[in-house]
Amino acid sequence: MLIRNKTRPLYPPPAADFETIGSIAELDAVAGGSRWQGFERLAAYIFGQHDFEVSVGTVINRNGKRRQYDVIARRDGRTLLAECKQWSGRRYRISALRHAVVQHRERAQFYETITREASIPLIVTLIDEDIRIIDSVPLVPVHRLNAFIGELDHFTEGFPCPEYQTADTAVTSVEDSWNQEEAYEEQ
Repeated sequence: MLIRNKTRPLYPPPAADFETIGSIAELDAVAGGSRWQGFERLAAYIFGQHDFEVSVGTVINRNGKRRQYDVIARRDGRTLLAECKQWSGRRYRISALRHAVVQHRERAQFYETITREASIPLIVTLIDEDIRIIDSVPLVPVHRLNAFIGELDHFTEGFPCPEYQTADTAVTSVEDSWNQEEAYEEQ
């Protein structure tokens, strides 16, 4: 097994990159104006501000299989695997989100098999979606990541933020996401 963090020198970022952010509008501007590597570093920085041990761009190879993890954040025996999706502009299709979730869940299972650590997969997005959960994976807009992390200590099962539990926004299965996608396309 080989675990390699190919972007270690990028984290922590220079203080001027993120510490000067003073509002959600500034956070959104920085996130939207960054290349994908900067978006990953921003997510890592937010985790780091909550005392997580953070790795960015970690690659794990085993038995001819290779998986890359945008952000691995560990604290108090809890490991979060964040897949950062900087999709922007017009709404992307729910099918693209669903596909990203399926791939990320597979990466999380691979990680758990290799490391024998339980993990919480999540997808950090640039824009706020109407859907908060697909197949038990939370979709967290970068401007809500701080609040999401802040609530982690207050739950043992389920998702940390009440808004991630509302029935009208949760997608708990692929079939539910297809139904919501069809409803969205009919609008």
